Amino acid sequence: MTKPEVTVVGSFAVGLTMRAPKLPIFGETMLGTDFDMGPGGKGSNQAVATARLGASSALLALIGTDKLASIATDLYAAEGVDTTFVSTRTERATGVGFIILNDKGENFIILDMGANELMDVATVDAAEKRIAASDVVMAVLEIPTVAAARAMELGRKHGARTILNPAPARQLPDSIFAHVDYLTPNESELRILLGLPADDPRSSRELAAELRRRGVRNVVVTLGRTGALILTDEIDVMVPAVPVKVVDTTGAGDAFNSGFAVALAEGRDIVDAVRFGVVCGGIACTRLGVVPSLADRAQADALFAEALNTVWKGQS
Repeated sequence: MTKPEVTVVGSFAVGLTMRAPKLPIFGETMLGTDFDMGPGGKGSNQAVATARLGASSALLALIGTDKLASIATDLYAAEGVDTTFVSTRTERATGVGFIILNDKGENFIILDMGANELMDVATVDAAEKRIAASDVVMAVLEIPTVAAARAMELGRKHGARTILNPAPARQLPDSIFAHVDYLTPNESELRILLGLPADDPRSSRELAAELRRRGVRNVVVTLGRTGALILTDEIDVMVPAVPVKVVDTTGAGDAFNSGFAVALAEGRDIVDAVRFGVVCGGIACTRLGVVPSLADRAQADALFAEALNTVWKGQS
């Protein structure tokens, strides 16, 4: 079987992670544990995850010339990610993220995206040949909006399926949605995209329908422990989550999007693809750290088969 081609237009950042008894408040100093430094950035995570799941995965990203940049290049060499379009820039440092986890596995994250902020339309255009050969083109919002929009536009131009993972969320011009086949926000991102408070009480289904009216073909809202909501012209369905022991939720969104993308690239329908994404997201919650928690194909296939006979049994 030919490997599906997935291109991720996104970000790399080094993640500095620590556990704390609770999330701190302003002015508070507390002792933490389990410090870890490793590769991150949503684009990078998704490129690694899609490669582990069996795709031919390429990343378009910018890094600095500092010592942290070698964490990226070493990772991609080990994971088999195509780095033809991973470029170094001298103007800004490699991106960095600070992550604090509480005892429930919940987190907050502060990012300095550094060199990622230099990505522009010309940077994306340089990878057009690779995008044209892709089955799926993914983008995230840890890069400038114009770069993410261009990735979606080129993907659509060349017949690839396009996925925009709008994280971290911000309001976007409606023009970008015309080129997005699948928009994959979580519940707070869904609301921010519409200019609402992250905790707006209206239903996610109602708000997803509003995004579709703005031009998105298919909206998939990730709902954490609940699962995911699919809203399309023909489908309005909840895909239940697979029960797992939650250790760290940090990489779950990236894992979901990667599983979803690989399944779509293999020709699976949207419900089947979301189920595969849900499985990959669930696996990612069971281990500390992002890259160590990303599933390989055997793990994902095994849990998917189990869920078909338990969680999703009897569902079409």
